[in-house]
Amino acid sequence: MKEYSVIGKRLPRIDGMIKATGGAKYAADFSLPGMLHGKILRSPFPHARITNIDVTQAERLPGVGGVITGKDFGGFKRGVLPTTRDEGALALDKVRYVGEGVAAVAAIDEDIADEALELIKVEYEEIPAVFDPFEAMKDGAPQIHDYIKNNMSWECHYHFGDVEKGFKESDYIRKDRFSTGRVLHGFLEPHAILASYDQSGGITVWASKQCPYFLWRHLALILGIPLDKVRVIQPYIGAGFGGKNDSFDCDFAAALLSRKTGRPVKIVLSQKEILTAGRRRHTMFMDIKTGVKKDGTLVALECKAVADGGAYTATGPITMYLAGVMLGLPYRLPNLKFDGLRVYTNKPVAVALRGHGAAHTRFAADVQLDMIAEDLGIDPVEIRLRNVLKPGDITAGKMPISTCGLTEAIERAAQASNWKKRRMRKKVEGSIAKGIGIACHGFVTGERLHPHDYCSAVVKVNEDGTINLLTGATDIGQGSDTVLSMIAAEELGIAMEDVGFSMIDTAFTPIDVGSYSSRVTYMAGNATKLAAADAKRQLQEVASRRLGVSVDDIEFENRKVFVKSDPGKSLTFKQLARIASTPPESKQIVGRGSYTFTTVGPFDYETGEGGASEEYSFGAEVSEVEVDIKTGQVRHVRSVMAHDCGRALNPMAVEGQCEGSMVQGQGQALHEDFIIENGKTLNPNFADYKLPRSQDIPEMKGIPVETITPNGPYGAKEAGEGLVISPTPAIINAIHDAIGVWIRDLPVTPEKILKALKAKKRERNNVVAKI
Repeated sequence: MKEYSVIGKRLPRIDGMIKATGGAKYAADFSLPGMLHGKILRSPFPHARITNIDVTQAERLPGVGGVITGKDFGGFKRGVLPTTRDEGALALDKVRYVGEGVAAVAAIDEDIADEALELIKVEYEEIPAVFDPFEAMKDGAPQIHDYIKNNMSWECHYHFGDVEKGFKESDYIRKDRFSTGRVLHGFLEPHAILASYDQSGGITVWASKQCPYFLWRHLALILGIPLDKVRVIQPYIGAGFGGKNDSFDCDFAAALLSRKTGRPVKIVLSQKEILTAGRRRHTMFMDIKTGVKKDGTLVALECKAVADGGAYTATGPITMYLAGVMLGLPYRLPNLKFDGLRVYTNKPVAVALRGHGAAHTRFAADVQLDMIAEDLGIDPVEIRLRNVLKPGDITAGKMPISTCGLTEAIERAAQASNWKKRRMRKKVEGSIAKGIGIACHGFVTGERLHPHDYCSAVVKVNEDGTINLLTGATDIGQGSDTVLSMIAAEELGIAMEDVGFSMIDTAFTPIDVGSYSSRVTYMAGNATKLAAADAKRQLQEVASRRLGVSVDDIEFENRKVFVKSDPGKSLTFKQLARIASTPPESKQIVGRGSYTFTTVGPFDYETGEGGASEEYSFGAEVSEVEVDIKTGQVRHVRSVMAHDCGRALNPMAVEGQCEGSMVQGQGQALHEDFIIENGKTLNPNFADYKLPRSQDIPEMKGIPVETITPNGPYGAKEAGEGLVISPTPAIINAIHDAIGVWIRDLPVTPEKILKALKAKKRERNNVVAKI
């Protein structure tokens, strides 16, 4: 494997020091002279018609600058597809979930803004609500959107191969039902925006966004102004995990209130607002049927999934698409059928969350694979090794697999966790039962869904030998700014400290689709590499004239520019940069690069067939648990994850992604769940919602598995979303290994453990009684 000067090194993040010392400024930290504070009035009802809104008293309150309602947005609607735009900026004719925004105010301070909200008189006509997706699909159920029959938000039906034939050819078939919890993204920085509409008819906003160019377009639409009049500046972001992809009521309200009042307006949502009314992961119910040969070889899989989508569609179509097509990874599966239904209910909206869509169905499929392995008497590691995808495979859904390190990932994870010894150890000591489990994952490296599916970068060379790197790609904490800087430095043969990375500002940075679907390192990385190569080529032309050799004989390395055939002829990079910028050259060296998927073939979103991405990542996790059979408490003791990331551009960053995924997967397996009663969230705080705490964290080990993809920047592919898919099923499988019961619905609470153990004991007693 080729050695590089920067790529492959364990380098700290370029934003590490400023964040660690408290110098990083987030959206809520910004303020402007004359700024007003905005607040949003939210619905107390899950389903009600709005018959009248009277804002006159609120407008008369001293200190109030302005009040707006849904009528002020001119019928604006949003949604991921043109056919699914069903959500306004604020509620217009009726509210569809508890906490939906109804009106917004701007005042000189937050206390007056809160008082103004109390003075807004909203007349509601409460109407029946529906909270269960199966009830919502029935004839006669309350209709959440009048033009949608049976509350069907979205449906997709994918059929790859011949499933019925596959089941006939199977030696063993198993059917099970699984369900996942309704969980939170868990970012600590709340949604925040500062909007300033100016006298020239333009607007500048500072907002916490994963996809700032989405907001850029939305603001142009709601304000009726051209894109060049909209400027979105992205500060540092306190994580997102899919929860900051979209634009929200606070964004639209701040912009419109700023225009109405002629003053800057800042809105910062409280954590209670986010936990009560914010976006969440879908709850999904999955009936899954799998057929195998006697040796455990997968033959056919059928999954029928019903997802609780909440009140609006949002990114739901992508959720269902990924839930279906990702069932084709990470194993060889010749026959696959998926029927996915996303249903409206009177709950907050369900959207993307790390491992989008795939985390649901792959949880069900990988736990059921362990069930099948037990039924057939096959070791869980062995059954996976018999079914892994290999380089050059094409899935049943026609996804071409160019590189795949899954076999190595399974073997390394099993070896590092001492699988065989721990699998054979004594299970119970006193009241503590010990278990070990494995699960695998596969995911897209950026999905092909957006009409503007490309990333761009600009590299500007300064006269002192430093460069400025500009991209529209968003670092939401995953360290992508650092990796992109490493790519630019490597391509130009300079050091990391020579790279100045610019935060996103839509007035200057190139357009980008945003940070989702694990596309940033791969797509923005390729764009950065192309931009740096463009700048390098321009510099090579200058160097060739100065050194009297051909352009192709010029090499860049360790801040030096030299002749390959005669290394004694050389310049420093700083000298060359100055030569380029002064007479007679007198050039500003600016490199440009754009990247979109170039090697994939046909793709059909309706049928699900074709290359969903250009590359796919793979990996395996082994988890160990201890279960107290008296209390039902589960302790996540140890985890090992081996992940095929292509080339590990920064191994330390890959290991960090592995660790973060293990903790996030643990939370969704054991702790996290919203308690909702009649549409109202009863645990809107982190203490009762139960995010994992520091004392809950297991011993962790992340192992990068390098396969070197030909298409990624320096051979890299994703190491972000896909990693969160395997921890949850690995923990469930470990619990079964410990106590011999299967938990099919998440999260695994102590109550569920004790109930399952009692049922197991009754079953055993019944068997003894019959004998």
